[in-house]
Amino acid sequence: MHLRHLRLLDFRSWPLLELNMEPGVTTLIGRNGHGKTNVLEAIGVLSTLRSHRVAGDAPMIRSGTETALIGALAHNAGRELTVELALNSGKANRARLNTSPSRRLGDILGVVQSVLFAPEDLALVRGEPAERRRLLDELMSQRRPALGRDLGDYASVLRQRTALLKSASGALRRGRPEESAAVLDTLDVWDGRLAEIGARIVSGRVALLEQLRPLVVDAYRSLAPESRPADLTYRFRVASPPAEGELTDPEFVEALLLAELGSRRRDEIDRGQSLVGPHRDDLILTLGDEPAKGFASHGETWSFALALRLGSLELFRADGIEPVLLLDDVFAELDRHRRAALAQVAAGVEQVLITAAVGEDVPGGLRGARHDVVMTGEGPDRHSAMTPSPRRSDTVPEAGDNGVVGSAGPAVGDAGGTDGGEYNDDDNTDFGSEEQL
Repeated sequence: MHLRHLRLLDFRSWPLLELNMEPGVTTLIGRNGHGKTNVLEAIGVLSTLRSHRVAGDAPMIRSGTETALIGALAHNAGRELTVELALNSGKANRARLNTSPSRRLGDILGVVQSVLFAPEDLALVRGEPAERRRLLDELMSQRRPALGRDLGDYASVLRQRTALLKSASGALRRGRPEESAAVLDTLDVWDGRLAEIGARIVSGRVALLEQLRPLVVDAYRSLAPESRPADLTYRFRVASPPAEGELTDPEFVEALLLAELGSRRRDEIDRGQSLVGPHRDDLILTLGDEPAKGFASHGETWSFALALRLGSLELFRADGIEPVLLLDDVFAELDRHRRAALAQVAAGVEQVLITAAVGEDVPGGLRGARHDVVMTGEGPDRHSAMTPSPRRSDTVPEAGDNGVVGSAGPAVGDAGGTDGGEYNDDDNTDFGSEEQL
């Protein structure tokens, strides 16, 4: 698949961006903080209904405005589809598909499919479990939109159940057992919903992992042939977890979750937190007999992070899908071997968007159609702008580079805001509400 057009309105630093694209390579060149990553982030949000940078919507809505709009014209499986997502401050987000309002945000999942690789991906190896859960969930949402909708439903159940636990905990502390008993009766209903939806999420993750694992292992072997072999396993956080293969049965997982919820209820009430469910699980990455987190060298960490993304790309291809590949300022961070390996893969992808602070950081054969991104204005009027540069596809390729033909139409853009944000990796908050996703 590929994008024909991307439109941003009041999204981060862009009051307006109209970017025409074609299959091939499009590069966005500009200094750090000038808004390049915001463009890739917007495409990622259309793909997964989540930002790869922040947990909530507020940082993505330009300061002084109430709504940010992301729109795209996508060529997917031989069809031209238009999709829009409105991020609204203080109220529910809204989506449109082919000009018709969508009943649920999840209805647009699968229209735009992408794989993004960024320096922040080192957190997949070094960071908290929420980072690795998000990797699985974003892949699952794009490949199986029904499971993506389950994630939104689970977020709502988790939020309601956690509120009830806090209420029960407070009633007991205040010496009101009758009030606590009433809350606990309601809690039984939410336990059933959490176990039912959570079981589908766990089973979907494990089924996905069974397909992803060999692709990541092979990618890591090619990137780091002298390193220890890589592996990935799913950590299901219950008292006596079964073999991973048994977790593909949702009914079996649901029974395990219900039993665990019953045994942990007192702990949950004492702490006022939901301690059982897929929001507590993890994807364990190992090198040889050791966990990659804390034991991998810097080079091994880069290789594992890149292997996870390359494996994700090949997983889409196994489904007969060619996702848009988004490379956010990564070539300057990679050594020669990994840089060449990524360039070789990118050369065979239908559409690639690349950001870089310096044009020379992009391998010659991947420069394609270039657009310069600059920040203009002062104070509240400070905003991003984009202008097309002369085509660079005729640049003499660097040694070892693969030529890629790509073009893009003229682009015009303006805007204000920031180019960053912090991601909240608290175990109980990585499932945003459907409005927040």
